[in-house]
Amino acid sequence: MTGAGRMGRPMAERLADAGHEVTVLARHPRARAAAEAAGRTWAGTVAATVRDADVVFVVVLTDDQVRSVCLGPDGALAAMRPGAVLVQHTTSDPATAQLLADTAAPRGVAVLDAALSGGPHDIAAGRLTLWVGGDEGVLDELRPLLGTYASPVLHVGPAGHGQRVKLVNNALFVAQVGLAVDAVRLAAALGVEEGTVLTAVQHGSGASRALGIVAGGGADAVAGRIGDLMRKDLAAVRELARRTGADLGVIGTVLSSETVEEKVLGGPPEQASGRPD
Repeated sequence: MTGAGRMGRPMAERLADAGHEVTVLARHPRARAAAEAAGRTWAGTVAATVRDADVVFVVVLTDDQVRSVCLGPDGALAAMRPGAVLVQHTTSDPATAQLLADTAAPRGVAVLDAALSGGPHDIAAGRLTLWVGGDEGVLDELRPLLGTYASPVLHVGPAGHGQRVKLVNNALFVAQVGLAVDAVRLAAALGVEEGTVLTAVQHGSGASRALGIVAGGGADAVAGRIGDLMRKDLAAVRELARRTGADLGVIGTVLSSETVEEKVLGGPPEQASGRPD
């Protein structure tokens, strides 16, 4: 497993608890200490981590990191044995998923583009959602393994479609959060307090997971909870739409609104991070 951090660590725990042998990539002293404290086997290079593995899980942060750990002479695909499977969980460009699949195929390695929805608490409960692009037969063989931490596990098409579904999901989610935040504004204009409207609407037809996020911490705290993570994914959505000529439509209108930019994403990147360009 490469990049076992916030999401990867609980996956490794679930896999190990189910009786699977797990080796994690730990290139830094802190990561090695954490692996040893958890009783995990670790390796210091990508090649050593994946060389003897039947299945390799990639759980890093960015598209660039996916390419770095998977491609090139020192990457995972170069070291994996024929017949092994790479499961790529990181939200990334669909083109990267296709590149991995194309690079892996001549080596006899399969790639599953396994985009995810949920957090560490979902992994711990075994209810992480996976949208998987790639060979459905390969996925079916791995369902018991993936089922140690994920349910449902949904096949959504060829490599790249896992990422496409994830990006559409996140665009819709952010738009819904923006609408929920604006509903608080509307309620205030009508004389209804925030807590009252958020509690009440959760029992009505306007309820959604996005509304629950807003209700959980208040409209003013949304950006601090999801802003940085969602900003990265929305940038990927916009770039994919630009490259393919897809119209974001009404979703794009909401995503471009001041409410989403300021209240959900926390302002421009330099403002959200507190740093200048």
